[in-house]
Amino acid sequence: QVQLVESGGGAVQPGGSLRLSCAVFGITGRGISMAWFRQVQGKEREGVATIDVDGHTGYADSVKGRFTISQNNAKTFLYLQIDSLKPGDTAMYYCAAAYGRLWVGSSLPTEYEYNYWGQGTQVTVSS
Repeated sequence: QVQLVESGGGAVQPGGSLRLSCAVFGITGRGISMAWFRQVQGKEREGVATIDVDGHTGYADSVKGRFTISQNNAKTFLYLQIDSLKPGDTAMYYCAAAYGRLWVGSSLPTEYEYNYWGQGTQVTVSS
């Protein structure tokens, strides 16, 4: 059974940094696509970064240059390095996973394409 557990959220001032982690349990094989999404209460879940089965990465325009998605070689941890945080980055951040290749280099995959989700970790940016 696949389980994703996020950690690393918190309250930071604008301009600060955070590193979110997602521990991955129960994934078999290496053909797994993963992503980070975020959601503000009352709004739709937004994809911010994705990493495909070959390790290629993609980002939403709103976070390019500030967010970096990565994973360890064993694919047991997914990370999101967030720099130059802005108040608009305040949200619940979720990691997501699905077997197979989801991203072909254009628009980021939608939330409906991922089967497995963590419980989320809250990021709050304010002065």
